[in-house]
Amino acid sequence: MSATIPTSIRVVQGVAAHEGTDPMDLEPPLHAVIDTDALDALFRPTEDPNAVASSVEFTYRGKHVSVDSAGRVDVTENDTDRTGSTGTGPER
Repeated sequence: MSATIPTSIRVVQGVAAHEGTDPMDLEPPLHAVIDTDALDALFRPTEDPNAVASSVEFTYRGKHVSVDSAGRVDVTENDTDRTGSTGTGPER
């Protein structure tokens, strides 16, 4: 995991790279979609041997973003959700 680059910045860089655009051109900014301070705090490096592995998934600019405590930030197309539904609400 990169200890010097906050997770929120790595997410922005990953989405921008996936889209082939400059990170400064992303609208809306990530902080308008999720709490970037909380994201950075959740994945802040720790020396705690009892730290629990964690992960977060969310949608940003139509992309599925997955972040885990091992330092991986994955950005993929979000054509459908994990259940195969194209809707945004609960399945019926």
